[in-house]
Amino acid sequence: MPVLLAIALTTGILSAVWGWVAISLGLSVWAGFLGCTAYFACPQGGLKGLGISLCTLCSGVFWAEIIINGSALQPHMALLGYGLTGAVAFLMCVQACQRWLSFVPGTFIGCCATFAAGGDWRLVIPSLLLGLLFGYGMKNSGLWLAARRRRSVPLPDDARTDGAGVR
Repeated sequence: MPVLLAIALTTGILSAVWGWVAISLGLSVWAGFLGCTAYFACPQGGLKGLGISLCTLCSGVFWAEIIINGSALQPHMALLGYGLTGAVAFLMCVQACQRWLSFVPGTFIGCCATFAAGGDWRLVIPSLLLGLLFGYGMKNSGLWLAARRRRSVPLPDDARTDGAGVR
């Protein structure tokens, strides 16, 4: 089974499960899908990718709260809020010099999810993190399935030779 098809299959199944779990737990389905997306988009795979995605998603939530709360200090001075947004966006990129914060899109995903939820970080954090775990499960179960199917499918006779007809 091709890897892409296996990942698509496990992603489809686990996406349906995620939708049910999120609603059952009162979480944001869409923030969870952003957590899944962060794992799939992270250039690192496995547990290291899971850790990096976790750190960057959480830092994004933190930065969103800085912007939201900082802008609320002087709501009549919108320019200060815009300046704060620019400064925080700069810092969100600069923090990538730290290994565990090196996935800049993860930081922006966490930040945007927080803004989309109206700053409700108590909803966003568990939704993102559980979604991240589902993303890890989606991709890695798909990789496992593809590898398992590859081992169980016998090779045709001509594929078992060294090219000169020798087995």
